Amino acid sequence: MISNLDQYSVLGIQIMNFYNLGHLLIKLATDVFFTFIIIRLIFYPIYKDRDYLFTSFLINIAIFLICFMMASIKLKIGFAFGLFAVFSIIRYRTEQIPIRQMTYMFAVIIVAVLNALSDETISYAELIIANVVILLTIFILEKNLLHNRDMVKIVKYEKIEFIKPENYDQLLQDLKERTGYNIHKAEIESINFLNDTTQIKIYYQFPGNASKKKEI
Repeated sequence: MISNLDQYSVLGIQIMNFYNLGHLLIKLATDVFFTFIIIRLIFYPIYKDRDYLFTSFLINIAIFLICFMMASIKLKIGFAFGLFAVFSIIRYRTEQIPIRQMTYMFAVIIVAVLNALSDETISYAELIIANVVILLTIFILEKNLLHNRDMVKIVKYEKIEFIKPENYDQLLQDLKERTGYNIHKAEIESINFLNDTTQIKIYYQFPGNASKKKEI
């Protein structure tokens, strides 16, 4: 009886299409597997952001299902680019999202679109390789295998006399002593002469306890 379900329909819609269902489950499993590695095993141990973990998984699965269900409509390329255009103008008013976290967001969106919109012309081997390439790229860059990563923070600073070019070395030394970071560069972001404070962007070497530091 179950094997004949794909022969029945209600109001012109099939009760079950085993071919499409199997296709959905395999692609969804692939999508969730690689998203889990990217977000839970790479991102979370470093940044410890549970809210972002929840948001990333939800967005990834939602986009995957939307793309998969609309894949039969001849809008694949246009739909994908339109989706990225929508997310490129999103602003979270309650909190500024760091660039690195936003990059992870786009990565999980790419994984969802990639797995959902691939058709029969793309083999499962090619699909797995594409996912692995994205995964390895994130892993290599995040683990500093190709470069030494600099951390960046913006701090509010009150010794405004140190912002003069001739006092740059004193500024760096004072920032090093007060923050404990190995700061090698500082840039003046803004100056407020009303209360004699300034916003300074500091660059320092990636510390060993990365899980307790967040980039902005």
